[in-house]
Amino acid sequence: MLEMKILRKTEELHEARWWSAEADGRVHCYLCPRHCHIHPGQAGFCFIRVNEGGKLYSLGYAAPAALQVDPIEKKPLNHFLPGTKIFSLGTAGCNMGCFFCQNWSISKSKSDQSRAQHLSPEEVVRLAREHGCPSIAFTYNEPTIWGEYVVDICHAAKEQGINTVMVTNGYITYEAFHDIYDHVDAANVDLKGFTEGFYGKVTLSHLQPVLETLEHLKKETSVWLEITNLIIPTLNDDPAETRKLAEWIVEHLGTEVPLHFTAFHPDFKLQKIPPTPPQTLDRARKIAREAGVRYVYEGNIRSEGAHTYCPKCGEVVIRRSWHEVMENRIKDGACGTCGFEIPGRWENPKGKTPVGAGRGGVSGDYRTAGGAAR
Repeated sequence: MLEMKILRKTEELHEARWWSAEADGRVHCYLCPRHCHIHPGQAGFCFIRVNEGGKLYSLGYAAPAALQVDPIEKKPLNHFLPGTKIFSLGTAGCNMGCFFCQNWSISKSKSDQSRAQHLSPEEVVRLAREHGCPSIAFTYNEPTIWGEYVVDICHAAKEQGINTVMVTNGYITYEAFHDIYDHVDAANVDLKGFTEGFYGKVTLSHLQPVLETLEHLKKETSVWLEITNLIIPTLNDDPAETRKLAEWIVEHLGTEVPLHFTAFHPDFKLQKIPPTPPQTLDRARKIAREAGVRYVYEGNIRSEGAHTYCPKCGEVVIRRSWHEVMENRIKDGACGTCGFEIPGRWENPKGKTPVGAGRGGVSGDYRTAGGAAR
C-alpha cells in the first residue's frame, strides 16, 4: 500500500464509484480484479484510488498527466475511422505491473500525478473539437482506474457528437464493466500473452479476467473491438503460444476481430531483452491467419503487414505507412475491387469530423505524452 503523502490531492476530492466501506475503516475497491482493501490514508495498487476518512476517492478525476493529438492508427485501431485524428489523454497510475511497460513514465511515475492539471470532462471535449478530432482516446496508462472520469467524458462527448475509445489492458470486474463500456464506441485490448505464468510473473496480474473482458465486449456490447499482442523475445514469442492465442480468438470472438502483433523495444525493467525481430512478427501474423483470423497486422515496424487486405480477392483496401493512411479503397464498407464486406466503422457514426486545428500536439499549457506509445 502507498502512503497518501506521496500523492497529490486535488483541490476538491472526487468520490469514487465501485467501492464499499468495511468495519475497520478500510474500503474495498472492486473496480478491477485486484479487489484492493485500502486502509485510511493509503492508496490501492494503482496509486490514484485513495481512502480518505473511510471513503474512496479518485485522484485521477479531471487530472490528466498526458494529452496529445494522435493518428487513430497509433492506438492501434485500423478498422475504426482510419486516417482520422484522435484526442488522447491519460493519468498517472496503473492496475498492472508490467515489467515491459513502454509508458512507465506515466503509468508508474508517482510524480506525474503531482504535475497533472485540472481538465473537466467538458474541457476535454472542447479541446477535441478545437483540434479537429472526431474521437477521444483514454490511453497511455490504464483508463479503467479513472473510470469515473471516463464515463463523464463519454457523456459530454456524446452530446457533442464525439466518439470515445478505450485503450486498455482489459483488467476490470464485471461489476464495473457495463458501467463503463456501455458508453464507449471502440476499444483496443492488450492481450499481453496467453499463459498464466507470463501474466503472473511479468504483469503481476492474471490472464482469465482479461479473456472474460474480451468475451463480454464481443457478446454483450456494440463496442468496436481490436486486440493487440506485444511480442517480447523469450517471454511470449513461442509460436505454440501464438497459435493458441489466435485459436482462442477465433473460437470465442470470431474471425473478424482485428489482431495486431507489435514489436517490443527495450524499456522499463526489461532493458536487456533485444527488440522483436521483424521475422517474429511475420511468423506470428502467418500463424494467426492460418488459425482463421482474417485481419492480422504488424506494428511498431515498417511492414506490408500494416495494410488491410481483402480476404476474398487479396487486394489491398487500406495502404498504410507507419501510422499514416496512404490509400483507402473501401467503398460503402466493402472492398473497392470485389465488393466483399470489410467489417469496421468506416464512417463517423456520430456525424462529421469537427473543424479545428491541424495535425500536431495540444497547444497551450497542457503537458503532452511525448513519446508515449499509445
